[in-house]
Amino acid sequence: MPEPTIGVVGATGAVGTVALALLEREGYENVRVFASARSAGTKVGRFTVEEATPEALSRGDVDLFLFSVGTGASRELVPHAVAGGAVAVDKSSAYRLDPRYPLVVPEVNGNRATGEIIANPNCCTIPLTCVLKPLQDAVGLTRVRVATYQSVSGAGAQSMERLRSEPPADHDLRMDWDFDGEEFDEESKLRAETQKIMELPDLPIQATCVRVPVMVGHAEAVWIETEDELTPDQAKAILGAAPSVQLEEFPSPGKAAGGDDVLVGRIRRDPTVGRGLALFLACDNLRKGAALNAIQIARLVLARQRVAA
Repeated sequence: MPEPTIGVVGATGAVGTVALALLEREGYENVRVFASARSAGTKVGRFTVEEATPEALSRGDVDLFLFSVGTGASRELVPHAVAGGAVAVDKSSAYRLDPRYPLVVPEVNGNRATGEIIANPNCCTIPLTCVLKPLQDAVGLTRVRVATYQSVSGAGAQSMERLRSEPPADHDLRMDWDFDGEEFDEESKLRAETQKIMELPDLPIQATCVRVPVMVGHAEAVWIETEDELTPDQAKAILGAAPSVQLEEFPSPGKAAGGDDVLVGRIRRDPTVGRGLALFLACDNLRKGAALNAIQIARLVLARQRVAA
């Protein structure tokens, strides 16, 4: 079976450029890159950018597309990619909560990575579920509360440029998501996506999301309540053996940046509730929080295609 051709749509953005570097690291040779008309014809590394038009994506000469574009662009372009016979792994929120499409973190529910459209979760949901899943399997979860500290790269390349040019004295915390009068959409997405991935639709989850003046790396403070007793040492042993999770005494975005694992530490009892634990995690939101997770999904899809062939 010939090596598959992978297309990266949104290749000039913050996540797209990381996806290209990771594909090269993993030895994928047949890669094509797509972006808006403004970027068409320019170079990204060794690649020449093609315009991401419906005609180009539906041509049938790409086996799998990694989409790293906005929700509107995904809704417009993904169906054309699928019509051309490709599988689409989409990073936007366009398909995440649609019950027709799987929402996948390979370490948590990799068996769900099937179908023509597979959604790649939010950059805070991915590390959170990597940590929650092994604890749920061991002792069960009854409640989760989380506060996120999200870097500006999660808002895209323009936000990164703004932070670079902003005087340090102007740095501040921000809440720059859509607001319905009670919750930011980032908070409701984090809850709903976690429930879908873990197949726990009734698990109570409360989130508070904040943007911090950090370039790369999201962090999360997490408080869990469990069905069965779980000591901090037992939690450390469980998480230390979990895939894509690395124990770190004091996790931080700086330590996580450039790495593939979710760093987790500060694991301790929460004395305010029965059977409660508190922990802190950090993850490179452009890698495991986005591009790497999509490539891991692609690996699963392509491996199944090889077996079927």
